Amino acid sequence: MLSNPIAENVFGTLGTICWTVQLVPQIWKSWREKSTEGLSPWLVLLWGVSAPFLGAYTLILNLSVPLILEPHFFGSLCLVSWCQCQHYAHHRSWRTSTSMTLAIALLLAGFEAGLVFGLRLLFDAGSAPARHATQFLGVFGSVLIGLGLVPQFVEIWRRREVVGISKLLLALDMLGGVCMDLSLAFKDRFNVVTGITYTLIVVLESGLVIAMLILNPRAEKRRQREESARLEA
Repeated sequence: MLSNPIAENVFGTLGTICWTVQLVPQIWKSWREKSTEGLSPWLVLLWGVSAPFLGAYTLILNLSVPLILEPHFFGSLCLVSWCQCQHYAHHRSWRTSTSMTLAIALLLAGFEAGLVFGLRLLFDAGSAPARHATQFLGVFGSVLIGLGLVPQFVEIWRRREVVGISKLLLALDMLGGVCMDLSLAFKDRFNVVTGITYTLIVVLESGLVIAMLILNPRAEKRRQREESARLEA
């Protein structure tokens, strides 16, 4: 595909917006229902842990402000969702849940600061190891996002249905991944590793949607049969 800087920036911006706000519907859903049943806390925790890797990557490369802000907003919202899991699912007090979340946030922030200060000067000086390390940060952060979906699939397998996950979250995450892939496609040089990572996220999210479409109707029919059997008894 021919290079198109305008299309690259447009799709990159759209993908960034989708991935920045994708957790907002999930947080709202959990707060409204006062429950995080069915949502794996490991999903949002691993997503939150990915933030310092992606954040350091954007800072070291001195990318645009929206690209720098995206992983930080995303990581913060992930930790808010994890805090909800601690309160609603594990029945910890808001005070305890918030304290645990703030402690993790401070650790991640300190870790990211160490990465930036440790690598940026070397990267700017043209150090090859620093360049490789910086590339690793971006790839590993994206891999963590993909790995975060694994415990959610385990939760789905255990329950035999998809519950607790906002449909809008899935839609925004998939749309963000597609936009990021398109943004890469319009670059003058396609980054294969990054493209594979983005595509993997879209594929895994598609798996959640397919599981929802197949398993949830079956689970509803199963509950109806059980209810009918109970009434007949």
